[in-house]
Amino acid sequence: MVFSSSAFIVYFLPAVFLGFLLLSATGERRLVLAWLTLASFVFYAWGRYENIALLLASILFNYVVAGQLLKRPNRALLVFGIIANLGALAYYKYAIFGVSVASGLFHADWAAPHIILPLAISFFTFKQIAYLVDAEDGEVAEHSFLNYCLFITFFPALIAGPITHHREMLTQFDDSESVRPRWDLIAIGTTLFLVGLFKKVMVADPFGSYTGQVFEAARHGPVPLAEAWIGALGCALQVYFDFSGYSDMAIGLGLMFGIALPLNFNSPYKAKNIIEYWSRWHMTLTRFITAYIFNPISTALTRRRIARGEEIMSGGVMYPTVFVQLVAFPMMVTMLAAGVWHGAGWQFMIFGLLHGFYLVTAHAWRLHKKAKGLPLDEGGIVRVGFSVLLTFVCVTIALVFFRAADVSSAMTIISGMAGLNGVRMPTPIENFLVAMIAVFLFVVWAFPNAYEWLRAYPTALDAKVQQSRSLWRFTSSFVWQPRVATGLIVGVIGALTLLRSLSGAPTEFVYAQF
Repeated sequence: MVFSSSAFIVYFLPAVFLGFLLLSATGERRLVLAWLTLASFVFYAWGRYENIALLLASILFNYVVAGQLLKRPNRALLVFGIIANLGALAYYKYAIFGVSVASGLFHADWAAPHIILPLAISFFTFKQIAYLVDAEDGEVAEHSFLNYCLFITFFPALIAGPITHHREMLTQFDDSESVRPRWDLIAIGTTLFLVGLFKKVMVADPFGSYTGQVFEAARHGPVPLAEAWIGALGCALQVYFDFSGYSDMAIGLGLMFGIALPLNFNSPYKAKNIIEYWSRWHMTLTRFITAYIFNPISTALTRRRIARGEEIMSGGVMYPTVFVQLVAFPMMVTMLAAGVWHGAGWQFMIFGLLHGFYLVTAHAWRLHKKAKGLPLDEGGIVRVGFSVLLTFVCVTIALVFFRAADVSSAMTIISGMAGLNGVRMPTPIENFLVAMIAVFLFVVWAFPNAYEWLRAYPTALDAKVQQSRSLWRFTSSFVWQPRVATGLIVGVIGALTLLRSLSGAPTEFVYAQF
């Protein structure tokens, strides 16, 4: 079920919210939790009820394994649990790709299995792997089956994140101040939901319709300069507003039910370097892969080096060879895993490896500056502007591989952006799109995001949002206030967006396929 669909907006959300209000009035917290859990299962099963069996089996399996690990830590059982989770993920997400690769390698004509990718399998698998690891480490303090089910299935975050951690969710489920109606949070949550809906329906989807045509054309022939750049920049804005919109809607929905979700998107195109970009884009994924992939690899290599009596630093600066072993190698492995997580295909591997290369280069540059005694972050508006623009261009190039159907299509777009496919005059519709791209890039770079706008009020879990440097001074006073004027403006924009949303068939969110 898509948040922007009539099924969700007209039927599902009002029914679930009404039940939430009625059950909250009884004072029975577990009834409220059970209601939200049931609603989350219905949400997941809507339109593709076959998926529910896999989700239930995954929850039961991991709950039982985690229970055993809590009673007695067992590394072999943990490994078994992780392999079982990754095995299911590999089968549903990568079996078709694996068969096609094997067929090519062995020059065979093997038929790929008919597998329908279950919704959100990457998201609920990652959460449960983290739960198993923490259970084995003794970091899980609460193991209620009802709370665990809601933690895994809570519908605002189920389909495309944020990837929540058990500590930040289970404590809320047992907190008497959470999971109850609070009209201030309902007002803020509704505002965030409507802002996200506007981003999805009025910005992301229109860009996506043209972007889809460009990337489809790239599968059948060369794409000239203007069309390639419009397609790539349109893709960058589509993915930005689509994922930003989903994140706003998810956090807004959580607040409506008294549950705070972690911040997952914080104006990443304002980042001055790729390191900062990944601290702003899909923030909970960055948190997960850092904690459960990068840190364990880097820590194990560091301990091995220390055990051999080898030095790591000189004068507070890491040796270049040590940097390669302890930073560059784990970073490339981590980002390759992140790329594969995004999808099955060589293009996703290239997407991950590109970002790995970007990150390694950025960390190496910072190491060089540190060795030379240079400040790590400095510069006026020109230098900062150049850094932001360079980061954005690098991200846009990587997104071409993210969006393309295959490597060949992506390279067609890239060669077109380089001018290798010829130049032609843009059409009137392309001129209009250039203007729209310029307008929304200005909005992205010059204006505060939704959390900066609402910075005086509670939004995301533990959100510490500092307003980014804006191009216009007046935006510093652009703050959401619970006033009649604000309500009228948000109401009018929300009504127009709802009419647009309900008048056509909804499109899936980009991250719903993961």
